[in-house]
Amino acid sequence: MPLPFGATANEVGVNFAVYSGDASAATLCLFTLSDLTKNRVTEEIPLDPVINKTGSIWHAFLEGKFRDIAYGYKFDGKFSPEEGLYFDNSRVILDPYAKAVISRGEYGILGTDGNCWPQMAGMVPLSNSEFDWEGDLPLRYPQKDLIIYEMHVRGYTKHDSSKVDFPGTYIGAIQKLDHLKELGVNCIELMPCQEFNELEYFNSSMHGQNRMNCWGYSTINFFSPMSRYSSAGTANSGHDAINEFKMLVREAHKRGIEVIIDIVFNHTAEGNENGPILSFRGIDNKTYYMIGPKGEFYNYSGCGNTFNCNHPIVRRFIKDCMRYWVTEMHVDGFRFDLASIMTRASSLWDPVSTYGRQVEGDLLTMGTPLSSPPVIDIISNDPFLRGVKLIAEAWDAGGLYQVGRFPHWGIWSEWNGQYRDVVRQFIKGTDGFAGAFAKCLCGSPNLYQEGGRRPWNSINFVCAHDGFTLADLVTYNNKNNFANGEDNRDGENHNLSWNCGEEGELASLSVRRLRKRQMRNFFLCLMVSQGVPMIHMGDEYGHTKAGNNNTYCHDNYLNYFQWDRKEEASSDFYRFCRLMTQFRRECESLRLNDFPTAKRLQWHGHLPGAPDWSGTSRFVAFSLIDALKREIYIAFNTSHLPVIVTLPDRPGFRWESLVDTAKPAPYDFLSDDLHDKKTVTEQVAHFLNSNLYPMLSYSSIILLLYPDS
Repeated sequence: MPLPFGATANEVGVNFAVYSGDASAATLCLFTLSDLTKNRVTEEIPLDPVINKTGSIWHAFLEGKFRDIAYGYKFDGKFSPEEGLYFDNSRVILDPYAKAVISRGEYGILGTDGNCWPQMAGMVPLSNSEFDWEGDLPLRYPQKDLIIYEMHVRGYTKHDSSKVDFPGTYIGAIQKLDHLKELGVNCIELMPCQEFNELEYFNSSMHGQNRMNCWGYSTINFFSPMSRYSSAGTANSGHDAINEFKMLVREAHKRGIEVIIDIVFNHTAEGNENGPILSFRGIDNKTYYMIGPKGEFYNYSGCGNTFNCNHPIVRRFIKDCMRYWVTEMHVDGFRFDLASIMTRASSLWDPVSTYGRQVEGDLLTMGTPLSSPPVIDIISNDPFLRGVKLIAEAWDAGGLYQVGRFPHWGIWSEWNGQYRDVVRQFIKGTDGFAGAFAKCLCGSPNLYQEGGRRPWNSINFVCAHDGFTLADLVTYNNKNNFANGEDNRDGENHNLSWNCGEEGELASLSVRRLRKRQMRNFFLCLMVSQGVPMIHMGDEYGHTKAGNNNTYCHDNYLNYFQWDRKEEASSDFYRFCRLMTQFRRECESLRLNDFPTAKRLQWHGHLPGAPDWSGTSRFVAFSLIDALKREIYIAFNTSHLPVIVTLPDRPGFRWESLVDTAKPAPYDFLSDDLHDKKTVTEQVAHFLNSNLYPMLSYSSIILLLYPDS
């Protein structure tokens, strides 16, 4: 049968189907696992173009059971890179639809032949590979209620201090899910966990350490969970790796945590014309990649090739892949890396929508941005996908920047890079950002209000895997990427960081205190902004990467969550973060479904109702009223000078302090379990009784309004 694509098992046998528009012949290759390790094909089955080909789809049905059998294909055709053709019938090619990839058994270990790219083959599926979901169902949280945690599966528990049974695996992550529940997170965004080659960049850096593809943004196969993130590796022909990923999702759901996966539909691990022939390139290079007139690879990804997302075959592949992760793996959504590539035209064709309607007029050059990209149209209207979380990183390496303008069909959210940049500027005290900062606090209506979107379409973040950690953001003015082996040329130079007066971790006590205050300011801002906050793994305890803002190649302590440091910080910054997420969850007015209006929000300056939007203003304050008429007051003083703030007068009510980032822990957050809370409260009572509050430099506060009685 020509459909479905991939290998599909039933009680009688297995159907194999693969698309190749230019291949002249195809051979199905089967491996026993022992033969695969020797790079030896067990059996080759030539496919008859009369019997085993329908249109451009090669297919075959084999009767019988195929436990512990792997498969791939060989394709005949023209090898002519200048025409964009890379057929080589001496190579076994991986099926893009393979559900598990069998290759290297252990993470980071070269094979006996020293090859960084071992032979890879797909798992032949079984007809009865059931998994006990124990009644698992989607949590379907309203997006406005999410608190997202960006997490690296291996890095989360690989550090020795994690003390889990299987460090660096899906099972290890399960053992530490309770930390996320305690932190107050209800959604994890997993950095790439589809099959990739961690040894892709394997070479010596200046320090004699081998560089690894640690982050995984270089996918080999989009259907397969990363087998070396499994405690079982490739045991049981990869079935155990699939089941361990499912266990992670199931156990996260049990704890009230949704799972979003970061998926990289912008390029693959095959690179440019000098890259390896692994899968897509050896099957139909001109279909799966954007190819120029002389066979050159368009490189909008900055990684050597560009996935041809809006080609009809490729957009079907993307839809099928996403459906698989939703229906079979139970994930709750996707974050799309360099998603602007998915809006680019695929070739010199007359673009039409999914439903045959012309959307862009005349013929377009390959790579031209489309206002209604067919692949985004398909995803947005698919009955299986429309209800999941869809988050775009709305830019690419080709200069296409679509933050606030990504084609959205009313449901797509975006990583809000403008939020990150404006918040960094204002919190460190840069002039000219008070007005822009206020918009960030409101969910960026300047970006998302038009077109019917809501505050929760903005994914707010200060730090992510790219760039400085939160601790490094307040410790380094300059990146320190020498360990990457590229002479400090890689990584972002425009960091908008401030070291608080001294460069590096060895600093005076006063500088270190200011850094802690600034970290609290950033985290408080993230939690009180309308929209969806995202925390980067490790920021909750102050993880440092020693100023390296591009640690993609380090499988070591730079990218590992250090559980011993988290325990050391449990009474300090981690406590503050935990209480701030709790406050956000409990405060409905911080999670509005619509942008705040004057009925709910009032802006203030040093005096109530008198905001200062001038170019030199470093003070922003506002009060919010919820549906039950409860009011909170939040203020940011990012000046180097202290200020005494006059608070709004509310007859019959009094203001009480909840948060003051200028105070040392545990008095930065006056939680109910603080044994001397009453004493601390009385220290500022004489100010509050006069509707005043003294704010130190570089500090932020939250006050709550209570009836006098």
